[in-house]
Formats: sequence, structure tokens, C-alpha cells
Amino acid sequence: MEIKKHKVNPEGEQKILKCAGKAIEKEQMIKGGLILEGGGMRGIYTAGVLDYFLEQKLFFSDCYGVSAGACHLCSYLSGQKGRAYRVFVNYLKDKEYCSLRSLITTGDLFGAKMCYDTIPNKLDPYDYDAFTAYPGRAYAVVTNIMTGKAEYKPLREMHRDIIAVRASASLPLISNNVYIDGIPYLDGGIADSIPIIRSLKDGNKKNVIIMTKEMGYRRKPTSHMEAIRIRYHKYPALVRDMARRHIAYNKTLDFIEEHEKKGHIFVIRPKVNPNVGRLERDETKLKALYETGYEDAKESLEDLKKYLNLS
Repeated sequence: MEIKKHKVNPEGEQKILKCAGKAIEKEQMIKGGLILEGGGMRGIYTAGVLDYFLEQKLFFSDCYGVSAGACHLCSYLSGQKGRAYRVFVNYLKDKEYCSLRSLITTGDLFGAKMCYDTIPNKLDPYDYDAFTAYPGRAYAVVTNIMTGKAEYKPLREMHRDIIAVRASASLPLISNNVYIDGIPYLDGGIADSIPIIRSLKDGNKKNVIIMTKEMGYRRKPTSHMEAIRIRYHKYPALVRDMARRHIAYNKTLDFIEEHEKKGHIFVIRPKVNPNVGRLERDETKLKALYETGYEDAKESLEDLKKYLNLS
């Protein structure tokens, strides 16, 4: 399929909300953390929540995106309502976007050039100026595969820093290592899937977490550890973290659920299993999950305002 066949939504959803980017003043922002979990294509739930936040002019001083959450964070920070949905759905049939051919020929299931160059610079243009004018702080969470530690890369100039977003969303086995200043990185969800502790350390007493798994979900041990050991034998810290990932993730869930019950953390998550895979290609399912995220955010608004002490 040729790139020229793709067109930006003709109904004007490309436009920037006037409340976002350079039009929002720092004093209008919510002092607190906005934390976006990953989850592959399940992240389209987050896109729905964030689009509702844009409508309601809810902007946070500190934003943390992990994997797919980092990707959706970009369109939220530039105020481009509907763009995150389009980017995830409009190109599903394009082999340059996501295909076995791309994996075999480039090492990336999701084509890096398509996702991080062609789409933002040609097909569905990203508003770099609006992003730069956002008065808060934003971070893409990445995993240093040499140390196995999470790093929180500041997003300040997106032409340059989009490499951190790419690293955050590069899933093991189906993505190339992404090098930043000569250091190899992969999916931020390996080392810190839901960076609530980081946000607390940054001084955020109010934290809103958008999750892509339902209440009660618990991660199971990685089923493809043998492939991980073979592929990443030069990176023992990464192999160790992948083997323990379910333990660390479930401890984070326990922490979140405990403090959510106490009213210390506000969480928006699917009410039931969304039945959408990490590599989902069914547009109908994806649209439904996006709409679920939007409606869940809308339903949560009054409670969210009370939690944030908004009038």
C-alpha cells in the first residue's frame, strides 16, 4: 500500500485545542502526576481517557508515559484530540506500519520509520510547537538493558526526544534495541510498568493513573523466557528483570490498590477484561475500547475533581 493513499481525517480533528499547548498557562495546571501504563494496542483505552481530559482542560504538571502510554502522551501534550486514535487505527493494513514483513526486514514489528517519521511528519502531522509550549514536565520511561534499570527521559524537544518515546515502546523480541547516547534501551514496562513511585519521589502528592488492565488482574510469569535468554544473552540484567517482571508488576498493583482504597491515588481502568490483545488488529475492538476509555473518564469526572480539589 502506498503512503499517498493515507489521508488525515477530513473532518478537522487535526486541529489543536486552544486550551492546550501554548494557550495554557502554568497556573492553570494541576499540580500532580499523570501516569500512563503501556499495554500495546490495549493502550487505545488510554487514548480515549486522554481525549476526554483534553475536552475538560485537565492538564498535569508532571506526566509519565510507559510504552504505548508514552506514544499517547505525545498527542495529549500537543493538544491534538483524536490523533492518538488515528495513529493506532488508520494504518493497520499498511505493511510499513505493522507486519511480519517489517519484523523480518527491519527487526521491528512496528516499522520505526513509519511510526516515528512518516506519520508525525507527513501523514498526520504532529504539532511540535504546541508540545514545546506545554508548561509542564513530561517523561518517557525506558529500560536500560545493560543495567536493567528504569530511566525517565525528559521530553522537551520532540524532534530530538522522540527517540525516547520509540525506546519506551520497543517491545522485547519484536523490536530492535534503541540506542540513546550509545546506550541500548527497550520497553520501559520491563523495569517500571507503572511509575507511581517515581512520581511520588518527584513530589507529586496527587497522582492519576490510567491503566489498561482491569481491577484484579495479576501478571503471570513470562512464557517466552527461553527466547529472551537466547536473544539477550549479552544482557543478563535484562534477562533477570524479565524473569522477575511479574513479581515487580504485581507488587506495584498491590501498592496502587492499597493507596487507591485510602484515597491517596486516583485510578481509571477498564471495569472488565477488555478482550483486546497487545498486538490487536481488529479495528472494531479497538474503536470500542477507545470509546470505553472516553466514557470511563467521563463517568469518573466528578470523583476526579473532588480528588484533585477542583471546583
